[in-house]
Amino acid sequence: MNFGKVAVLMGGSSAEREISLMSGTAVLNALRARGVDAHAFDPAATSPCALRELGYARCFIALHGRGGEDGTLQGVLDILGLPYTGSGVMASAIAMDKWRTKMIWQSAGLPTPQYRIVDANTDWQALARELGMPLFIKPAREGSSVGVAKIERVEHLAEAYASAAGHDALVLAEQFIAGQELTAPFLGDTALPLIRIEAPQGNYDYQNKYFTDSVRYHCPSGLDEATETALRELVLRAGALLGCRGWGRTDLMLDADKRPWLLEMNTSPGMTGHSLVPMSARAAGIGFEDLCLRILELAQIG
Repeated sequence: MNFGKVAVLMGGSSAEREISLMSGTAVLNALRARGVDAHAFDPAATSPCALRELGYARCFIALHGRGGEDGTLQGVLDILGLPYTGSGVMASAIAMDKWRTKMIWQSAGLPTPQYRIVDANTDWQALARELGMPLFIKPAREGSSVGVAKIERVEHLAEAYASAAGHDALVLAEQFIAGQELTAPFLGDTALPLIRIEAPQGNYDYQNKYFTDSVRYHCPSGLDEATETALRELVLRAGALLGCRGWGRTDLMLDADKRPWLLEMNTSPGMTGHSLVPMSARAAGIGFEDLCLRILELAQIG
């Protein structure tokens, strides 16, 4: 395809700016290597409203977090009439909000861990009795595990809440699910191979995700064929319920009884050297440059 002048949107002003710059640079280099007229564009430096007048014909969104993955940028691009990668306004906004994502999945009978919205007045002892310990405290509208903490003791919950609230006024307490941690990317209407994640002490946090080599990734996942197939189908259904399109990645757990538990949906996943979508695509025979081209081909308006 002749894509015209392509903006690779990267950087931005969210807590995930550093990771976005890494993702965007990798995508930019891949597209240029395949002859695409691609250019870096940082919305934190230049207003996205200038994209049309600067001659851009299509956008690859390599932004993560609020301001790039939450539907606001997608709305601007819709108004400008510029095709862009990934989900549209509604799905992006919902998927960025873990609370509302869970409500939609629960309403359709899809499995997701129990949770509660918490605030400074929460009865932490009652919360621990309800959800059990350990549990997770999470900002509801951040990604890359920013502000997420696994809490083992009730007396540490208030401190974890305060830390999470520094990232987002909406904070979630979530039931801990013991089992295998998995991630399931999709590309178009196809669920890609699952990745099984082994992190040190089960701590797959921001540092381990991006800045260490201590996490082990298994792709193929090692799951039996029937389980893998069922999980891939579940992921496609979970994405369809939210209105997702183009590409994305669902994180989930598989407990000891082989029951799946959906955690969250990522509509603009990382594309760094540690990233999971390229790893899964590679297992399906799709190299990084081809992956970037396929995502770009799926770009659309609205």
